[in-house]
Amino acid sequence: MQKHAIIVAGGSGTRMGSTTPKQFLDLRGRPVIIHTIERFLEAYPDIDIILVFPEAHAEEGEAMVASFLPDLKFRTTTGGTTRFHSMQNGLRMVSDPSVIFVHDAVRCLVTSELIRACHDEALSEGSAIPVVPVRDSLRRREGSSSRVVDREGVVQVQTPQTFRSDVLLPASRQVFHPEFTDEATVVEASGVEVNLIPGEETNIKLTLPADLVMAEMILDRRRV
Repeated sequence: MQKHAIIVAGGSGTRMGSTTPKQFLDLRGRPVIIHTIERFLEAYPDIDIILVFPEAHAEEGEAMVASFLPDLKFRTTTGGTTRFHSMQNGLRMVSDPSVIFVHDAVRCLVTSELIRACHDEALSEGSAIPVVPVRDSLRRREGSSSRVVDREGVVQVQTPQTFRSDVLLPASRQVFHPEFTDEATVVEASGVEVNLIPGEETNIKLTLPADLVMAEMILDRRRV
């Protein structure tokens, strides 16, 4: 069965304190998005790479990928106003029976092992959503006060959120709802339960400058 990786590169560099979109920032000599693409190619060399860029940075992104990965055949589209619309734009490029990964470009530390695990689970069960336990204490603000939230059973959701095409494509045709924060919520809204699998503690999303420093440390440790 064909495999498609829809890599959503829609982030800005604002919280990084940079004018450069964070997926284009340098990480040990290579842009963040290149590390991400390489992990999928490492897992499945024949995978179809679909990159979703912000319209303002589409040409820059295409040129960057072509420069660092000159032999890679990839497809691109532009993002929408929300994550849901960006996903829809990427999925318009998929029509065959397949396994579809939807992944944040700035989760560049994902391993090929997790990618393969998501594929196998989605192929068998229809979906695979990687998650990790919440380890910090949680509180919910209620006006001027707050109350503790029981973290038992609470998990943090990661990507790649992975689905068989017969699950994700029909779900993606729904009308947008503000509760559609990721692909899992879209599929659930279509009446299909999603399947959780163990994620990776190092599969962090680069958002703040400290995350980039941590990513450098993790990469250095993997190379030892």
